[in-house]
Amino acid sequence: MAKTNEATIIKKYANRRLYNTGTSTYVTLEDLAEMVKNEEDFVVFDAKSGEEITRSVLTQIIFEQENKGQNLLPISFLRQLIRFYGDSMQNLVPSYLDFSISSLSREQERFRNHLTTAFGSSAFDALEDQVRRNTEIFERSMRMFLPFGTTGEPQRPATEETKAAAPVNELEEMKRQLADMQRKIESIAVPKKGETD
Repeated sequence: MAKTNEATIIKKYANRRLYNTGTSTYVTLEDLAEMVKNEEDFVVFDAKSGEEITRSVLTQIIFEQENKGQNLLPISFLRQLIRFYGDSMQNLVPSYLDFSISSLSREQERFRNHLTTAFGSSAFDALEDQVRRNTEIFERSMRMFLPFGTTGEPQRPATEETKAAAPVNELEEMKRQLADMQRKIESIAVPKKGETD
C-alpha cells in the first residue's frame, strides 16, 4: 500500500476484528505494526461508538511485540512511566517523550553507522582516523594564529621526510615564537628610558 497524505481509517469491531477501509480487508495487529514501520498513517475508530481508539490500539501493538520477546522497553522505564500517571509531571511526559523519540529517529541512521563502526571489525581503523582528523583540525587552528614561519612566508605542507622531525621542530618553533611575543609584550608594557607618563 502506497503512502498517502490522508490517514487510513481502521474500524475495530466488538469481536476485536480490525477492518482497513482503505483496502476493504480485515487486518491484524501485526499488519498495523507493519503499516507503522512503513510510515503509513492510520486512525482507529470503534465501529460501534465512533470513538477514536488509536492510542489504545498502538499500545496493544507494543504489548504484543513485548510478549513476543522483542523487549524494547526496560522494566525501570515501564515502572517510572506508571509512576507518572496521576503525578504533577504527567502533562509534561508526552511532549518530552515525543521530542526524545523524534530526535532519536532523526539521528538513527548516523547512530547505526556509528555503532557499526564502533563495534565492527574496523573499529580500530575508525578510531585512528578520528584521531588523525582531530590532529589536522588542531594543526589548522594553530596555523590560524601562526600563519607565517620564521621567514615571513606562508608555511608549506610537511613532506614525508620532514614529518618525523616535525614534533621537535614545531615545539622549538612554538617556544621561540612565545619568547618573541613575550619580549614584544614587555617592550610595550615597560616604558623606555627617558619616557614619562
